[in-house]
Amino acid sequence: MIVSKLLAVIKILPEDDSVSLDKLKDDLKAALPKGEKDLYVHKFQEEEIAFGLKALKVFVIMPGDYSGGTQPVEDAFAAVKGVGQVDVEIVQTLPG
Repeated sequence: MIVSKLLAVIKILPEDDSVSLDKLKDDLKAALPKGEKDLYVHKFQEEEIAFGLKALKVFVIMPGDYSGGTQPVEDAFAAVKGVGQVDVEIVQTLPG
C-alpha cells in the first residue's frame, strides 16, 4: 500500500524582532520529531509582518498516516527558543 504524503504550511511568529531567522530555521529543522524519513522541512519562506518583524512559513512534508497529524510537529516547533506563535495555515495531500 502506498501512503500519501502531505504538505503542511506552518507559520512561525518569532518572539520579537531580535530573533535571528537563520538560527531559527536551523533550530526548527533540528526540532522535527526523529525516526520518520518522510518527515522533513522542504523549504522556508520569509513573510513581512510589520515594522521589520518577519514571520517564517515552514513547508513540512509528512506521511499521510503520520500519528497525531501535525500536532507533534506544532509542539516541537513551539518548544524552540525564539518561537512566539505556531499556526498551521494549510495541510494538503501531495499528488503521486
